[in-house]
Formats: sequence, C-alpha cells, structure tokens
Amino acid sequence: MKSAYAYIREAWKRPWEGYVGDLMWERLQKWRREAAVNRIARPTRLDRARALGYKAKKGIIVVRVRIRRGGRKATRPNKGRKTKGMIVGRRTPKKNLQWIAEERAARKYPNMEVLNSYWVGEDGRYKWFEVILVDRSHPAIASDRQLSWITAKRGRVFRGLTSAGRKARGLRRKGRGAEKIRPSLRANFRA
Repeated sequence: MKSAYAYIREAWKRPWEGYVGDLMWERLQKWRREAAVNRIARPTRLDRARALGYKAKKGIIVVRVRIRRGGRKATRPNKGRKTKGMIVGRRTPKKNLQWIAEERAARKYPNMEVLNSYWVGEDGRYKWFEVILVDRSHPAIASDRQLSWITAKRGRVFRGLTSAGRKARGLRRKGRGAEKIRPSLRANFRA
C-alpha cells in the first residue's frame, strides 16, 4: 500500500501531465502577478519539502522565489573589440538559478538560514523555486534533534554550502578526475 507522499511524488515526476499539469497552468498565471520573493503558507510539493527537512512547526517558513531564466545581460562595449569578443549574449553566471533563488530568499529574510530548496514550475521567461528557511534563534529549532545543528551556522547559502551551491561548485563529483575541486576551485587554482 502506497503512502500519500508516494502519490504526490509520482504526480510530480511528469508535472505537465495529469492533475498537476491542470493545476500548473492556473498556478503560473497567478504566480506571475506575485512578488519575486513571496512567503507561502504551505509547500506546493509536500513530499519534496519533507524529504529536504521541512516540518510544519514554528521557526520554519517556505518562500516561493521567481527568477528570470537564461543567461545574464551584459552591457555592450562601444569600441575596442571584435563583435565575437564582446560576449553580450553568451554571458552566463557561475551559479545555477536555484542557488541564486536561495540567495535572494536569504537576503529578504536575514534572520533565517536556508535549509534547502526545490523546483516548482517554469515557463518561457521565469523559473520558480520554493526555499525552506529556518529561524536560527527560535527555541523550537534549538530543541529539535534533526534541526538544532543549523543554530550554529551562519550564511550557508552565501558560502555555497546548500545542495544547489555544492552542485554548482562541482562537489557532486568524487574520486578520480575531481582532485582539484576540493576544498574549492580557488584553493586548487595555482596547484
């Protein structure tokens, strides 16, 4: 017998089909009109949020972040380059969009620490991520066995220590071929 979470997980494997696809169309129309960083009452994907450490208790909030898709716009130089060397349309950030979304949520709520995040939707122009934030100084968090470790952490997201940050830094790779990635690319740059 499958749990309710298993059915949610199954539905989100192909989000544009089934009942999630029907809901997505309406949701995206509403989300486009909302603020870029918007606190929500409960997670859209409860199974994913729970897997990443979310609990329905005081001291934990969920924020939906809208982020512009694609590379970054660069100012076009007015002289001194070949057109090819201007790199106006091909400039991409070294961070993935999910990491940027986490940072924006952390800046909006400076007393909170980013626990994790997950994808909830996209269209031609935007991507939406939901970010789980934890209040470091809340007594309910300090007394929680699974979450008390975060009370000693500060600025995890800005140091690339979240899951999305670690992925962008190349830390999913291990062993042969990944010798110069740890502890960081800069630490091994001159080695």
